[in-house]
Amino acid sequence: MQKVSCPSCGAEVAFKSTASVLAVCEFCKTTILKDADSVKNLGKMSDVLEDYSPIQIGTSGVFGDQAFNVIGRIQLRYPAGMWNEWYVLFDDGKAAWLSDASGMYTLTQERPASADTQLPTFEELQPARNYALAGMNYVGADIRTAECIGGQGELPFKVGKGWQARVADFRAGANFLTLDYSDADIPAVYTGQAVTLEGLKCQLLRDEDQVKTSAGKFKGKVDALSCPSCGSSVSFLPGVTTTILCPSCHAQVDAAGPKAEVLQAATRMSQVATTLELGAKADINGKPFEIIGLMQRADDENTSWTEYLLYSARGGFLWLVETDAGWERSTVLDEWPGWFKEESVAYGKATYQKLYRYPATVTFAAGAFNWRVNVGDQTDIIEYEAGQKKLAAEITAEELNWSQSLPVSPDQIRAWFGDKIAADKEEAPDGLEDISTKFIWWIIGLNAIPLFFAMGDTFVPTLMALAAVYLPAKAISWLKG
Repeated sequence: MQKVSCPSCGAEVAFKSTASVLAVCEFCKTTILKDADSVKNLGKMSDVLEDYSPIQIGTSGVFGDQAFNVIGRIQLRYPAGMWNEWYVLFDDGKAAWLSDASGMYTLTQERPASADTQLPTFEELQPARNYALAGMNYVGADIRTAECIGGQGELPFKVGKGWQARVADFRAGANFLTLDYSDADIPAVYTGQAVTLEGLKCQLLRDEDQVKTSAGKFKGKVDALSCPSCGSSVSFLPGVTTTILCPSCHAQVDAAGPKAEVLQAATRMSQVATTLELGAKADINGKPFEIIGLMQRADDENTSWTEYLLYSARGGFLWLVETDAGWERSTVLDEWPGWFKEESVAYGKATYQKLYRYPATVTFAAGAFNWRVNVGDQTDIIEYEAGQKKLAAEITAEELNWSQSLPVSPDQIRAWFGDKIAADKEEAPDGLEDISTKFIWWIIGLNAIPLFFAMGDTFVPTLMALAAVYLPAKAISWLKG
């Protein structure tokens, strides 16, 4: 949700989502439009959540048997997003870094420089590859160059705007390792593990309103949609209104120039039909979630699906995936499965077998994400299955992510979002074998009466005809698996 000041009366006005083009002031009823530059990429590129971290300087917690306090922060930006590195000081005088990236947290400390003698160069690193580092086998998770955009509080070194960080992250189960090439070709090595704020028993976190205010800042300009003849506010319904008439003086309002671009963007967004809307709210496991982003993706066979990103200041990020087969709830994993061959992975006490490998391309994106999503972005996806549970590895040139998904019933979707949600899916069309079976019964019914009267003359030809219809369809279905 984005908040602005009404240009007419100064009251606070909230846009339903970052993809909302217009809003109405509850006090003076003025229709407020965003500026053209703010909406030109709607449907083509998402916004990026700026500062959604609940951590702040002064936050305290416990790791192991040591208490710590957050005393500084570095903000780092790369082309598609940003993350925070929080500098923490323990009661015993030792320091560490608490990384906050897309709602995933890790706590690491620097290893002695002599502990690792043979390390790869930054240029040869790739995500999804195995590396022997610090006495363990790790998988490349994230390799990128980022720019420092700000620092706060106490830091162990001097940073300024424009300072570049060349870093690579690796995971092995819950273990985490960073190679930092920022200051030298021989990297500094940091080791630690994935953590949660609950597990760290963090206190003095920012409250929900503080997080929403900083994460949803609107940096563009707003203007009132008003009648040039009498100055009265006029309304516009995207996808419904084609001519704008002033309700006071009945003059036709010419929404030309930049305003026309904004209204066209609103109409364009209204034509994208999704089951759930941006800004929709749900109570999931006692925590308030809101849909802040949605994107549609398609594979190389033009099968498409919709992914909804939900966010809660108390519950973090959550994904709902809508396909022709139904709904799934998906969460990004901070503890990774054991992955030594493509055909299967081990996670928890289960072995997941490979289902599919396919490219997924973004065809539509709107709202806000914890990274910038563009139409045309492509990801290589490998899916694994164990019972009803699925794991998915998503691989790009810069990173690898793992997620786990579980099926969600339409009734559960309605319980979360309201009874009016049309969450049920149509049954899949019949396959060749089903069609051939129905055809056989139709033939049998049609020939039932003659069969009774002339069994000897028609039985064998009819049986051969039925076999000619059924057996090829059965063979094709079997070959398709």
